[in-house]
Amino acid sequence: MCGRYATTVDPALLAVELDAIDETRSGTRVPEERHEAANYNVAPTDPVLAVVSRHSREHPDDAPRRRIRRMRWGLVPSWTKADEQGRPVRSAPLINARADTAASKPAFRTALTRTRCLVPMDGWYEWVLEPSAAGKAVKVPYFMTPTDGSRLYAAGLWSVWHDRAASSSSPLLSCTILTTDAVGELTGVHDRMPLVLGDGQWDRWLDPDAEPDAELLAGPSAAEVAGIEIRRVSQRVNSVANDGPDLIAPADPVGPAVGEQISLL
Repeated sequence: MCGRYATTVDPALLAVELDAIDETRSGTRVPEERHEAANYNVAPTDPVLAVVSRHSREHPDDAPRRRIRRMRWGLVPSWTKADEQGRPVRSAPLINARADTAASKPAFRTALTRTRCLVPMDGWYEWVLEPSAAGKAVKVPYFMTPTDGSRLYAAGLWSVWHDRAASSSSPLLSCTILTTDAVGELTGVHDRMPLVLGDGQWDRWLDPDAEPDAELLAGPSAAEVAGIEIRRVSQRVNSVANDGPDLIAPADPVGPAVGEQISLL
């Protein structure tokens, strides 16, 4: 799965790199106050950057353009009811969706067909249960990130939610990250991983006029993720209150190496 990750890119820079339109200052709402570009400890319901491809409202016949938007991490389906304060009613944020079953799930199937996105990240975290020097098992965090310092782009789904009782309120954009079976050395950390896509796959995934590509949903091969480093990091990341580049710095070992852990979370 993917329950925590890091992202440090500025949306304006991302727009330049991807030849996209920066729409992060648009009139949509997110429920949190955190809008800084760098977040080394992204948690559910945080505002995050997402890349979409949409037609222009003014010129719908033009080719779709990539756009950078800020969304709430945790998909809110459009049919979700509002509470008395005009907020979506949801027991738990839908931060992940299984790529192999999303098409059959009411919360995800419409988004899979119509509104797919990419979620840029420097890497993601997972926790492995390992024995400590004292003999007691502890949860040890690992950070999965490209060895060359580049960014990862995870396949995602997004949605637009409105409080139907308040027509003047701003829409809420939200997203979820698709997960797939882990492959290669990543299986030593968790049995699931984000569905990462290479740059040659982005346009096929984002195309708003095409059905989702079954080949992309099948997940990457072990060779395609061989450049991802598995890095043990500080347990400071355990608290969502902590942030900063020290969270992704290599930490000293406290137990057996990855692949020798006693169980997985």
